[in-house]
Amino acid sequence: MLLLITYDVNTESPEGKKRLRKVAKICENYGQRVQNSVFECLVNPAQRTELCHKLENEIDHSLDSLRYYQLGKNWHNRVEHVGAKETYDPEGVLIL
Repeated sequence: MLLLITYDVNTESPEGKKRLRKVAKICENYGQRVQNSVFECLVNPAQRTELCHKLENEIDHSLDSLRYYQLGKNWHNRVEHVGAKETYDPEGVLIL
């Protein structure tokens, strides 16, 4: 399933800046950054649970927020890209 994750981390303090880096790093381990603070993650249900748990343990619930958009398995019909930045296929070949 494709899971779109967006986050807003308060960076007015050094601790907030640290949380922002940690949230981004967690997301990078599961998916692809498509815009600032927006990631597309192709995950199975167990990975989704693990990812959400890690993120929710990292943020300060009184200052930060997370949003999850579950686009499911048929996400190809729900995602459209227009404009600059090249798009990518999360199910495509990864070249290192």
